[in-house]
Amino acid sequence: MAEEETLLIPRDVYLKSGIHIGTKFKTKHMDKFIYKSRVDGLSVLNVQQIDERIKIAANFLAQYEPEEILIVSRRENGWKPTRVFSEVVGTKAYPGRYPPGLLTNPNQENFAEAKILLVTDSWPDRNAVNDAIKAGIPVIALCDTNNQANMIDLVIPCNNKGKKSLGLLFWLLAREYLLLKGIINNSESFKKTAEDFSEE
Repeated sequence: MAEEETLLIPRDVYLKSGIHIGTKFKTKHMDKFIYKSRVDGLSVLNVQQIDERIKIAANFLAQYEPEEILIVSRRENGWKPTRVFSEVVGTKAYPGRYPPGLLTNPNQENFAEAKILLVTDSWPDRNAVNDAIKAGIPVIALCDTNNQANMIDLVIPCNNKGKKSLGLLFWLLAREYLLLKGIINNSESFKKTAEDFSEE
């Protein structure tokens, strides 16, 4: 299948992680990414679009140096993937509670200068999103079917609640970023696995 060749990883790897399984709620912002609604009411996201958006996000991030990227995850399932991504790529990461003013108040002890923000969920991470907007820096957000995405510069549609889904997504983003930056030569030379990014 020609379509298979264009995906970053085989479709069944995406499906096994549950990256495409949304919620029973859907917002108008996320409607265009929804492939269908299941009998049980859960929305299913379009795998092709998830893959395309991961590629776009990696290209976007690759325009920045690692230390210019800030990743925030209030959601606990995102803590390990963001930490591992940060270690592998060299970005700043804030797993857990985001300290308000981190991006906007230079007098704050832990003030962080960043040129781009990546959040695992635009709702629990809204303080970081609001700070980024005030600071005038672009925001990439992982958005499930129930997310509002009107303040986001780039949406990556996905199941942003599942451990395996988040692990796979951050693993792919890390691999693609390192490839685009020329830090690794091919995807085989990326020694980490998606499991390394996932909570047990």
